[in-house]
Amino acid sequence: MKRSLLVWIATLALAVEGTLAQTHVLKPGFDRQEYTELMRMYVKHYEGVTTQIPDPTSFQTVYRSPVVGLDNRWDLWKSTKVPLAVVNVRGTTINSVSWLENFYAAMIPAQGELKLTNRYTFKYQLAKNPKAAVHIGWTVGMAFLAQDILPKIDSCYRAGIKDFLLMGHSQGGALTFLLTSHLYSLQEQGTLPQDIRFKTYCSAGPKPGNLYYAHEFEYTTRGDWAFNVVNSADWVPETPFSVQTISDFNKTNPFTNADQIIRKQKFPARLVMKRAYKQLRKPSERAQRNYEKYLGRMASQFIKKSLPEFEVPAYAKTSDYVRTGTSITLLADDAYYQLFPDSEENVFVHHLIEPYLYLLEKW
Repeated sequence: MKRSLLVWIATLALAVEGTLAQTHVLKPGFDRQEYTELMRMYVKHYEGVTTQIPDPTSFQTVYRSPVVGLDNRWDLWKSTKVPLAVVNVRGTTINSVSWLENFYAAMIPAQGELKLTNRYTFKYQLAKNPKAAVHIGWTVGMAFLAQDILPKIDSCYRAGIKDFLLMGHSQGGALTFLLTSHLYSLQEQGTLPQDIRFKTYCSAGPKPGNLYYAHEFEYTTRGDWAFNVVNSADWVPETPFSVQTISDFNKTNPFTNADQIIRKQKFPARLVMKRAYKQLRKPSERAQRNYEKYLGRMASQFIKKSLPEFEVPAYAKTSDYVRTGTSITLLADDAYYQLFPDSEENVFVHHLIEPYLYLLEKW
């Protein structure tokens, strides 16, 4: 009797687990068809641009946001077949303020708050490690988008949609990295329901933050729930410039006590090592200060012309940008370069949607 009861309980548990699993339609892992559909949606951001890329086959657009922040916008799409929604984030436009968002590249701590307007202060925790830092310009852009995105996620959830694809290409990919972190953080805080499932496709995404941010992003999305699709010929995912200093290492490292170690050496080895160490350390520290000066304090003066109520935050003392997330590499080969040759006139030849979809077919 006891054994029969245990078997019944186990069977019931499996049935409940199966029922819960059926409430979700998204599965982990890179799905080429999902990414293709997302790219077909993405091109719709740029009206008037001639393209041979077909329309999405199983999604329809239901909402287009107003332009907010630093010329940022997003679209909401819904599947015509299953309960699934898409947050599709626009990338850089020809508007100068959109480019300024990219060049406003000093870092800020990955947790804190930003006063964007007199009525909107954005509180965020994109990573918990106090050494984690992210791109200030893209965080500002994401903050404005999040204010509009969250109510739409809530309305979709109340309508029975618990699965969301998050996508952006280029600058949109950078924004999508940070948006993903923000949404997972809100789930952890209990602001968003725990049973919402997010799956992220960044495309041609630049580097959004430093190594400590990347560690937490990759841990949070572990299990194949976030990707950055990269054309190996594309320069955009190689940006922003990265400057690594001694302070960017973990606390336990052989460089922390280098001065003490050098002082213990005999003369003249001590003198030679001290000079060599200084010559290696000082340039990167000077480069980081210049990064903050030009791409932080000076760039913020132009930002305030577009966002006059924006309060410039304290910057993190790091510029150690790194590749983030699971990369899906689309490898450019000789056949690719025959169709899309390098060009000094068109620096975006490898960054456009067509070469990405071409390489995707060969992936």
